[in-house]
Amino acid sequence: MRVIIRVRPGASYEDVGGEYDGALVVRVREHAVDGRATAAALRALATAFGVRAQAVRLVTGATSRTKVVEVDGGDPADLDRLLAR
Repeated sequence: MRVIIRVRPGASYEDVGGEYDGALVVRVREHAVDGRATAAALRALATAFGVRAQAVRLVTGATSRTKVVEVDGGDPADLDRLLAR
């Protein structure tokens, strides 16, 4: 399943949920330095969808806050629940 996410680096807490311009919001504590925020966002997504970290892959947006990721084994119902938060 492909998911568009909006990463908010440097947040005071880590959270996956909510919507920004149609994208799922992923808040991470890591700062956007050397890809650390992206890596943290992918780990947070894996946890939120209940899949292994290797099941979440970045498709586009390595240097952008808006990214497209592929979640293998992700449930669309989980995505709807997370977007509604």
